[in-house]
Amino acid sequence: MGRLLRLAVISILLLFVIATLLGALLPGTVLVSRAVNVEQYRDSIRYYAQDINRWKEWMEGMQDSSVKIYSPTRALLGRTTVQITNITDSAISSSWTARNGGTQASLIRLIGDSTRRLTVVQWQFVEKLHWYPWEKLGSIMNDKILGTMMEKNLNRLKELAEKKSVN
Repeated sequence: MGRLLRLAVISILLLFVIATLLGALLPGTVLVSRAVNVEQYRDSIRYYAQDINRWKEWMEGMQDSSVKIYSPTRALLGRTTVQITNITDSAISSSWTARNGGTQASLIRLIGDSTRRLTVVQWQFVEKLHWYPWEKLGSIMNDKILGTMMEKNLNRLKELAEKKSVN
């Protein structure tokens, strides 16, 4: 019985070392980015992006009962606290902090000038990872999961902004 227990402990340690080595090959920072062209002026799009209250109109899940909006710049989205940290004429920065302490920086860029009716809306999330193998290996799915959600929401923002320009 002692050999079997020793074999199990050694196997678990070996798997942990292999996972840690594989994780070391992955980057320590993960960037997920999506963009969409919107036929609308930059200021009209910023109107929807700079106020968390307006996110309900284009961001999926904002009508959920777990969402609590405290101010135009601060909300609790399920288990994640969102704080808009900076607003300029061409960008909205925010910090997304999970209950477990993990933080992602978000940036919505509005690329175009105020005289053109075409704006590129680029949304990105940046997460700095710890060395933990489960965190590094789990980050492989970030682009697929987060990117899909970002694409869907950006398309909803596009539809909303372009529809409002017709009315």
